[in-house]
Amino acid sequence: MNRGNQIEEKALELLQQRGVKIEDIADLVFFLQEKYHPNLTMEECRYNVERVLAKREVQNALVTGIQLDMLAEKGLLDEPLQSIVKRDEGLYGIDEVIALSIVNVYGSIGFTNFGYIDKMKPGILQFLNDKSTGYIHTFLDDIIGAIAAAASSRLAHRAAHQE
Repeated sequence: MNRGNQIEEKALELLQQRGVKIEDIADLVFFLQEKYHPNLTMEECRYNVERVLAKREVQNALVTGIQLDMLAEKGLLDEPLQSIVKRDEGLYGIDEVIALSIVNVYGSIGFTNFGYIDKMKPGILQFLNDKSTGYIHTFLDDIIGAIAAAASSRLAHRAAHQE
């Protein structure tokens, strides 16, 4: 097995372990794009999410972010990073920086989508931001929002080309 397949399989496995399904991300894409595309289907949303997830830089961000969240859950990060990640401190920003590397994959429209969905926190993002679950999703919530934003951007670009 080549390294590319390993990272993709690991990223998808970690998503599943953290309770995030492709459909959850597709729901976010639908949330972002339904008013702009009246005939939008969940299949189109899912397809665009899968295309984003097929990108190596997205897989790398997923694996890195989830690993950091898991290490923080186990208390294995050195201070002060442990406390910062555990609290999801607002001024930390590194979680958003990783997410923005994904948003960039399909152009600047992704920034707007990401900012909006990060503020609204619909669907799976609400669960990932719930501190009462015992899980730490400091990185994962932003990464999932970024994947949805990138998939929305991809969908918008494709629709513009068809017009």
